[in-house]
Formats: sequence, structure tokens, C-alpha cells
Amino acid sequence: MNTPTNTAIDAEGALRQMLDQQRSAYQADPVPDYAQRIEDLRALSRMIRDHQDAMVQAISDDYGNRSKIESLFCEVFVVLDGIKDTIKHLKKWMKPQRRHVSLTSYPTSRNRVIPQPLGVVGVIVPWNFPVNLTFAPLTSIFAAGNRAMVKMSENSQNLSELLQRISGDYFPAEKLIFIPDSGGVGPLFSALPLDHLIFTGSSATGRAVMRSAAENLTPVTLELGGKSPAIVAPDFDLDTAAERILFWKLLNAGQICTTVDYLFLPEGSADAFVEKSKALVQRRYPDLQSEDYTSVIDDQSYQRLWDTLDDAVAKGATAVDLSDGQGKRDDKLRKFPPHILLNVTDDMAVMQREIFGPLLPVKTYREHQEVLDYVNAGPRPLSTYPFTNDRAITDLYIERMMSGGVTVNNCVLHVAQHDIPFGGVGDSGMGHYHGYEGFITFSKLRPIFHQGPLDPIKLLMPPYGKTARKILDVMIGMTK
Repeated sequence: MNTPTNTAIDAEGALRQMLDQQRSAYQADPVPDYAQRIEDLRALSRMIRDHQDAMVQAISDDYGNRSKIESLFCEVFVVLDGIKDTIKHLKKWMKPQRRHVSLTSYPTSRNRVIPQPLGVVGVIVPWNFPVNLTFAPLTSIFAAGNRAMVKMSENSQNLSELLQRISGDYFPAEKLIFIPDSGGVGPLFSALPLDHLIFTGSSATGRAVMRSAAENLTPVTLELGGKSPAIVAPDFDLDTAAERILFWKLLNAGQICTTVDYLFLPEGSADAFVEKSKALVQRRYPDLQSEDYTSVIDDQSYQRLWDTLDDAVAKGATAVDLSDGQGKRDDKLRKFPPHILLNVTDDMAVMQREIFGPLLPVKTYREHQEVLDYVNAGPRPLSTYPFTNDRAITDLYIERMMSGGVTVNNCVLHVAQHDIPFGGVGDSGMGHYHGYEGFITFSKLRPIFHQGPLDPIKLLMPPYGKTARKILDVMIGMTK
């Protein structure tokens, strides 16, 4: 039997104390009004704006090098724009909803559904987009009137220290607290009796989080990964496809859960796509050692990518270094050269698990059914990316191939839309957030029935007789 260490006991006690503090504050003020929620959202915005440069630098320090443009675009802008959109719509979202009253309560009763805060929400943040995946959930959590405990990744030490240091200037600890991952904190955090828990990360860790949360019946939102395919149809311009796919595939050095994990091309077009990709990469990244090209997050991930590449080549894949000879190893900077892999097979590691790096396996096809059969035989992906100008082909892939979300004729951009939900399905996750769906996810839609002065149910109260039976016969007849 394993005996918990004193460190683990101390960490668990500290987490419980934080939760108790937030829950007490929630019970004292369970439903913040519109003005308070708007102020919380504006404070989130100020927190980012006031420390924008420091956050961007902290992320880069955690990576070894992270493109500042990518951080500003994917982290700062997207979150601030999401907060602005939420502030614009929050009053409408908070309004009680009138609902139809059933026959048995007609005509003087009424129904309402009121969205109310759940209480204390836990957020488990990954390292790949640590500002975005901290503040986007917090936007929905605070819009719904909740409090939040945020556990940062062990790979985000610099950012975590910054957020712990500055958060008190904007929020009291009973509203928002940041928790560093000092080793072993993750399982303890997911085992807390929270009112909701949102986790972003791998499918394997997501299963562990869900098991821990189940002990307390804590509802979970899981945003996981998976092997998201892009499919270029024969009618779509190959130059445009390469331009868009390579941008998103190499953004953040491919360390994005929604990026293109592998690519389907029409038979006979692979060589042309490779040549176009080489030209694009060498124009966009003439020097992989520059700040424009992001490092792989840590030594373990960097070595895993080399092992994945070596495994594919050993099993018959053709590896094409798109960087034109810049592919020498640089273990210090961890700049992994972008590669296309041709002639891939399913026994290769690159086709068995999420890549999370700048490797792009390419498969070719003749008929659309080949693509459908292949994708549908595996776990449901987080995203799919059909490239076609043919509406019938678009509809075919949307209707016959299930995924968490879809961007047509580009990649990833469905995630940045504030008025549509983001979330996975099956192995790629459960639940949604962003925009209105985020507000709903972190709210309890509380149904409230108001009995009017007339109570038709009295006619059905015992002792039962012929009158009750006649009334029920009429009621049942009205359901036809």
C-alpha cells in the first residue's frame, strides 16, 4: 500500500484550503450581478493588456524560443477579442428564458429557465497556448458568474510565476487563483470536489482526469487532441492549399491540438505539393534559427519527434526536409526542421498517435470513399479540413465524417470564431465552450415552475373515480 508523502499531504491540504475559501465566497454571494461580471471581464482584459509584453516573453522563455508574433496573434489578440465579444452579448445571455407551460398547469402558471453560476470551476491549462487556454475559459467562467482555480503546466514555469505574482492586483484569491505544477499536483487538483472542471491536453491524460473527477461526480469539459486530417479535393488549387496548410502546420512548430496531423492528396499530386511546400518553407523561414520559427517545448518532446521521423524512415517512408538542408540537429535550440513524409503506412508511429510537431504525413487517394473509410475507422478527430469548391464534396465530408469541428478551405479558424462552440467528440473530447456555449457550459440552467392560483391537478387527486379516468382519457387523447 502506498503511503502519501508529507509533501503530497501538504499540497492536498493547501488545495482544499483554496477551494474552501472560494466556495465560502461563492455561498456568501452566489449570483454576481451583471455589473460585477462586466467588471471581472474588464479586469481580465486589463490584466493581459498591462502585462502583454511580459506574458509574451515568459512564454518564449518557457519554450526556449517562441515567435512573439505567434504569441500576440494566437494568445493575446484572440483572447482580448473574445472578452470584447462576451461583454457585448452578456446582458442578453443572462436574461431568464420564458418556456412553454404544459397542459396540466395551464393557464395561470408559468415556466422560466434562469442561468445561474455553478460555483468554483477548475481549469487545467496545457503548455502549448498557455495564455489563450487560461483566459479563454476564464472569460466564459466569469461571464457565468463563477470563481476559478487555475492549474498551470509544469512546462510553463515562467508564465505561471508571472500570473501568480500579478493576479492579486486584479482579483482577490477567493475569485481567481493560479496554482503552479510543482510535480504531483495534477492528480490532486483533478480529485478536488469542484463544481466543474475543464481540461485541455492529451486523450490519455484526459481519461485520468475524468476518472479522478468521477469520484466527486464533478462534471468535466475535455478538450483533447487526435489526428485531424486535411483533404484536398482534385478541384482545389494546389498552390492555395499548400499556402494555407503549411502556415497552420508550422505555426507554433506544429504544437497545436487542432493543427493538420496528416494530409490526403489526390493521387498523382504529391510531388507537386512537395515542391510547392519546399518553396513556401524556404521563403517563410530562410533561417530556422531565427525567432520566427518556434522551438519544440522540451528535450523529451524534441527527441520524440526525431524518434518518430527515424521510425517512419526505417519502415519505408520517404522523408523530405522542407528546410533545404537546415535539418541538422541543434539540441540546444530544439528547432525541429519541417518534414513531409511520403509513402506512410499505419504501422508507423507517425500514423498511430498525435504528432504535435512539424512532421506532415501525406497519403494519396482516388475516390472520396477511401478517405471516409480511413478516417472513420479510427478515433473521431478534433477537427477536419476539407479543401474543395464543390458544395457536394464539402457536404459529403461534413455529413459522413464526424469530428469536433470543421474549417472548410483553411485550417484551425473555426476555433477562433466567437459565435460558434469549440469542442471535441469521442476520443477528441466532450463538451463545448467559447461564446454563448461557454456561458451555458459554466452555468446551471435552472428550471423554475411557478404554480398559478388555478390547480388543475386537484381534479386528479385521490380517491380516484370516474371523473379522474375521463379527464386522463381526454388528456391522453390530446397527445395524438
